[in-house]
Amino acid sequence: MTALDGLFEALDRRIPRDLREIVDTVSPTVNALGYDKWGFSTAAAKRTLYVATWFYRHYFRVEVHGIDRVPPGRGLLIGNHSSQLAYDGMMVATAMMLDAHPPRAVKAMIEKVFQRMPLVNVWMTRSGQVTGLPENCERLLADDELLMVFPEGARGSGKLWKDRYKLLDFGTGFVRLAMKMRAPITPFAFVGGEEACPAIFDIKPLARALSIPYFPITPTLLPLPLPARCSIWFGEPMWFEGTGNEEDAEVMPKVEAVKARIAELLDEGRAARKSLYL
Repeated sequence: MTALDGLFEALDRRIPRDLREIVDTVSPTVNALGYDKWGFSTAAAKRTLYVATWFYRHYFRVEVHGIDRVPPGRGLLIGNHSSQLAYDGMMVATAMMLDAHPPRAVKAMIEKVFQRMPLVNVWMTRSGQVTGLPENCERLLADDELLMVFPEGARGSGKLWKDRYKLLDFGTGFVRLAMKMRAPITPFAFVGGEEACPAIFDIKPLARALSIPYFPITPTLLPLPLPARCSIWFGEPMWFEGTGNEEDAEVMPKVEAVKARIAELLDEGRAARKSLYL
């Protein structure tokens, strides 16, 4: 047995039964070895959920509003991006596991850069994340999966403190996908990510040298999170008719409608919070 095997075995013994049952409930398509066709592993998902639950309940102390608005079946969760290292995506996926009834598994669409990072790429695949290619999204929605997409991409997660909560331009891809696959879009706002991991400066030359989107300098020097209180605000699902092949002029108003709703949810969430860290 290697040291890593020993670590996993010790971790597995600590995972509560209720978390194990949640992962088993949302993983009906795995094979006898506990893997699905995308590389998702129930064993890895249980370990990830165990760690994420601690951050969710005790570190970020996440509050969730309107999670019952997420409709069953295929769909897209579309929200603002923040927090440098996708702590926001991890918390939204954890919310769908812990606070949705019944619990839901979320396939997060991740940047291609993560597939080039040793160990990180394996962990993300094993815990259910998928590279955000259009063909992957279509196949997942055809299987009635719930996808999470951040239209701002890496530009959003790498925002500097001075640009916190400013929504960057959204592309049209997610709306075209929703129309083509007849999938509802549930907008959401993640509040607290900007305070959890505020970036003061981005060392762009170093980021280019390392082939990563950005290299932020934070109060902890590295993108390690502060214990900011976070909240997630879900809006009503939005449905759009069409084939997905329409001209940009026809699709952009729909994109802007989703973006405007996320901005409203952000304002609502920021107005409701009583403290940042206490």
